[in-house]
Amino acid sequence: MRISVRFTAAVHTLLCIDYFEDSFKVTSDFIAGSTGVNAVIIRKILLQLQKANLVTTAAGTGGSHLAKEPEDITLLDIYNAVKDKEDEIFNFHPSPNGKCPVGNNIHRVLDPCLNTAQGALEAELGKTTLADLLKKLPK
Repeated sequence: MRISVRFTAAVHTLLCIDYFEDSFKVTSDFIAGSTGVNAVIIRKILLQLQKANLVTTAAGTGGSHLAKEPEDITLLDIYNAVKDKEDEIFNFHPSPNGKCPVGNNIHRVLDPCLNTAQGALEAELGKTTLADLLKKLPK
């Protein structure tokens, strides 16, 4: 049970864009060099971030730019932009036995706890902005 590597790679990607865009053309190959993630995966992440209106990307080697100010991008925004259904923290085994007293009631007894935990994660991610992380990087 882990959040996909796409989340941390997406955060890294956005940090690279803001940190380097005044000095370099920040392309998927450039970001791949910093993240250690294949450029093809970075392009997929950039596409997801673009669909979420977090980045703009020029075709070819035009580079990427933030579509919002770093203060206006939270870790929750990034998490939501790149997560898939499989990336939920808690996924249920697909077929609990409805004839079993545990299997028949497992969602009723466990879902509230899991939903609370998921909500706590999302609330915490919503407290940190890209700007907060940029302040921690060397100038």
